[in-house]
Amino acid sequence: MIVAVDGPAASGKGTLARRIAAHFGLAYLDTGKIYRAVGLRVLRDRGDPDDLAAALAAARKLDPAALDDPALGGDDAASAASRVAAMGPVRDALLAFQQDFAAAPPGGASGAVLDGRDIGTVVCPGADIKLFVVADIAVRAGRRHKELLDRGKPSIYSRVLQELTDRDDRDRNRSAAPLIAARDAIALDTSAMTPDEVFDAALNIIQSRIAGS
Repeated sequence: MIVAVDGPAASGKGTLARRIAAHFGLAYLDTGKIYRAVGLRVLRDRGDPDDLAAALAAARKLDPAALDDPALGGDDAASAASRVAAMGPVRDALLAFQQDFAAAPPGGASGAVLDGRDIGTVVCPGADIKLFVVADIAVRAGRRHKELLDRGKPSIYSRVLQELTDRDDRDRNRSAAPLIAARDAIALDTSAMTPDEVFDAALNIIQSRIAGS
């Protein structure tokens, strides 16, 4: 079983995807980490994430071990990721990595859950279940702001809101695999839902699909 979970930043898709994978014993891949790792590599090499040559070189030599770097959770990596992800050649270079994970999940798992922004449309268009997780941008900014404060990092709500607005604009308007819902994806608006409520809703969708297959 392959489950595709797409949506904008701070919509709750990562938390949901991890819970789905744990519940069904499936392998999990946060595809955003792939782009964060590439963007971070460019920054550490003192390059510009908007430079195609630098981003493509980093993508082609991506080490899977880099996905465990704690620095991937930082704002610099997130911003750089959104910029390198807008480049078609970079996405092409990383597409095979994601598709191989879905086709042959590690650890002998019977399937995989991938979350990102183009899983249901580009990476796994044939996924058994496609979820598109959304939330009001003010709610998303509040979640991200609280998350940063809880981690002991300084945060200003207005700045977080602007950063998410800018990321949404880049993700939705890029020419390479823009952030859009697959035609057969089921939308989940998490704006007024707790993580448990989101998980229960997703679980009902998945179990209904399994029962009907």
